[in-house]
Amino acid sequence: MFWKSVVGKLSLTILLLVSFVLCVLMFFLMQFFENYHIQEAENDMSQMSEKISSLVDSDYDTEFIEDATEMLRDPSSRVVIYYADEEQWISGTEDTDLDFINESWIINDAEAQNLTSQVASQSSQGLVVDENEVISVGSPLEDGGAVFVFKSLDMINETRDQTTKLILLSGGIAILLTTFFAVFLSSRVTAPLIKMREAAYNLTRGEFNTKVPVLTRDEIGDLAIEFNRMGSQLNYHIQALRQEKEQLSSIVSSMADGVFTLNRDGEIVVINPPAEAYLDNWNYEHKQGEHKERQLPTKLKDALNEVIAEERAVLKESVLQGRNYVMLVTPLYDESHVRGCVAVIRDMTEERRLDKLRKDFIANVSHELRTPISMLQGYSEAIVDDIAETKEDKNELAKIIYEESLRMGRLVNELLDLARMEAGQIQLHVDSVAVQAFVERIVHKFQGIAQDNEVELTLTLDMHEQIGEMDADRIEQVLTNLIDNAIRHSEKGGKVEVHALSNSDFLHVEVEDNGSGIPEEDLPFVFERFYKADKSRVKKEKQGTGLGLSIAKNIIEAHQGKIQVRSRLDIGTTFSFEIPMKHS
Repeated sequence: MFWKSVVGKLSLTILLLVSFVLCVLMFFLMQFFENYHIQEAENDMSQMSEKISSLVDSDYDTEFIEDATEMLRDPSSRVVIYYADEEQWISGTEDTDLDFINESWIINDAEAQNLTSQVASQSSQGLVVDENEVISVGSPLEDGGAVFVFKSLDMINETRDQTTKLILLSGGIAILLTTFFAVFLSSRVTAPLIKMREAAYNLTRGEFNTKVPVLTRDEIGDLAIEFNRMGSQLNYHIQALRQEKEQLSSIVSSMADGVFTLNRDGEIVVINPPAEAYLDNWNYEHKQGEHKERQLPTKLKDALNEVIAEERAVLKESVLQGRNYVMLVTPLYDESHVRGCVAVIRDMTEERRLDKLRKDFIANVSHELRTPISMLQGYSEAIVDDIAETKEDKNELAKIIYEESLRMGRLVNELLDLARMEAGQIQLHVDSVAVQAFVERIVHKFQGIAQDNEVELTLTLDMHEQIGEMDADRIEQVLTNLIDNAIRHSEKGGKVEVHALSNSDFLHVEVEDNGSGIPEEDLPFVFERFYKADKSRVKKEKQGTGLGLSIAKNIIEAHQGKIQVRSRLDIGTTFSFEIPMKHS
């Protein structure tokens, strides 16, 4: 609405003020001009009556006086001369409103008689005859009698009306001009304010680069300059806050731990991807439908309530989808009270698994060493106590002691080798190798063992690149371990197939057997130390140390490759590895 705007209010204020002043001024002007016209008419009539009376007193003849009076009078007036001998002379007039002034009216009308009696006062008097307003002025004669000048007020009123119209017209023009200039001036004054309003609206929408044009050098111009400075400062601070927010968001999003930020009502304010995964897993485990609204985990709710009640950090543990989580919930303060909390959820499964592996490692090493140590101790006591009487018996016991010592040495060497690999201290002696001849030689080496175990060993080659860069001894150690395991875990009449593929990018080798297979629950652990599948299905003489596959994995990873296993129980197992042909 125009009248609700600053331009409308300012224009209306100026218009009302000027209109009020003009109305008061016109009122006094009309009063002044009304009295002025009457006063001027009286003065003119008085001068005329005095001139005529002086002519009469100068003893001129009557005809001359009457002719001179006709020339001196105003055509719209009427002059009446009362001579001393009570004779009257009445002039002509162009004003029909004065036709009532005649000899009959002078002789018979009481109003005319009253004028005659008061002629000595030389004052003007207003008359109303037959609704006609007339003003009269009289001057006495020296020898008696008087001169009267009559004039109708309609002529004066007409002049007054013309003056009033002129004043009203001038006032109307002044009001129109005032309205125009008030709107123009208000628009000029408020134009920068309108620009500032538009700029402020743009600021609320985040357009902080909006500038207000500085149109004047007055207070409004100074306001525009300060407004632009404020916008620049806001833009600077908002950009700084946005950068800090993005940095914080990036930090939170890149954290491996899950982060929840909750308010007092348990509503999620901030959440990162690991926390999203934790929330999805909890809802999947505790709810039936996939499209139901996600709920906050119970332990997290309890921790939030405890933090709000006690105003201290709370530590809780939970198990979800077979994984162990530790939840640290700390309060967030808003001045003096807790406004929410930050929950950091860490997946401790790997740490717990490593701790278990450490304990299992000690137990497995103790177990692996206990048997040969017991055998060494037992057989050596038999020799010392002369239980073995013949030389052949002693040689047999000594042979067993020697084999167990070799077994212990092999175990210790493999442990040391594995420790160096896991510590990143493995040394690779990379050289160019003819891969086809290399693979054929290793497979040929196991043909005798395969025949002894009544297992068929075959080799399939698809070599597009003959020369590769690798540590031949280490890769031979990997292939030897995989082929030996495949043969040892295959029954008589079984089959072990070795597939080798090479191109310009990588060397891919698979060792496939149709043996007993590996249980599905054991597959994630086959490359860990001392892993052995179900020991009830493995003959005593076929058991190894359980370190070969772990060593093989470290060797392949040192070559920047990868090793994996696929197996189905009672159908067979396939171990495969892939390494680059060019070592970097």
